[in-house]
Amino acid sequence: MSEADLIERSGDKLAHENNKLHKRLCRQVGQAIGDFNMIEDGDKVMVCLSGGKDSYALLDILLTLRERAPIHFEIIAVNLDQKQPNFPADILPAYLTKLGVPFHIENQDTYSIVKRLIPEGKTTCSLCSRLRRGILYRVADELGCNKIALGHHRDDILETFFLNMFFGGKLKGMPAKLVSDDGKHMVIRPMAYVKEADSERYAEVKQFPIIPCDLCGSQENLQRKQIKNLMREWEKKYPGRVESIFSSLSTVVPSHLMDQDLFGFKDIKADGVASPLGDIAFDEEPCSTPVMGTIPLQPM
Repeated sequence: MSEADLIERSGDKLAHENNKLHKRLCRQVGQAIGDFNMIEDGDKVMVCLSGGKDSYALLDILLTLRERAPIHFEIIAVNLDQKQPNFPADILPAYLTKLGVPFHIENQDTYSIVKRLIPEGKTTCSLCSRLRRGILYRVADELGCNKIALGHHRDDILETFFLNMFFGGKLKGMPAKLVSDDGKHMVIRPMAYVKEADSERYAEVKQFPIIPCDLCGSQENLQRKQIKNLMREWEKKYPGRVESIFSSLSTVVPSHLMDQDLFGFKDIKADGVASPLGDIAFDEEPCSTPVMGTIPLQPM
């Protein structure tokens, strides 16, 4: 086989893999939208576009699904220019204009506020996020959008779950759909089933004009970084573990936890009637032991 034939075959294989990736993302985003009834006929969806890989992927996939959907809904892309130093303000307008997508750029100098209130060297992400959230709610009102779409993916959701459990003492994640703080907006995360690795690869395939997220100079959240590294180690050494944990978030058994507000432990009695919520009281292992034996929580 000639070198030209090898190159052609390699190109065909790459194109096939890229097409599979696009189909997978469309399927996963479509499934999340359906599972949680995220988008309905007549909705006006504000897609929050930060310039990162995930928000680009979200917009791209939603545009594809809109063409195929049996319902009608509008999409408007919104970027919040927070006046961070060296922010390339021309990139997103140029990209969205070329794409032919309605968009709005909101200019608000939250950078100065954050720098004034947060000591040098401390993580600014929390305050920045709160300020950004309030502004986006206002913009959604002004644009007449009833849905706010964010680009958080499966790994973001799991990282938040572990952060709350390890550092906050609560079982709380990042829901695929929720009502906003002010009670007036519906926030949706259509990328909830998408793996970060797929989002990263899709950004490379589509050659999105990525804007770095470290323009503010803030240190990365070290606790989140710890969790991210831990999950990567798990996935590398024990394939399927992360997927199983994610699945558990949608398979909750309140009677087998300890939250007295979720389940009436004080009122239950042994009435002699078999119950599917009952337990095999002395089982030590609720599931079969993996072949490799006990799995350490900490990466080796």
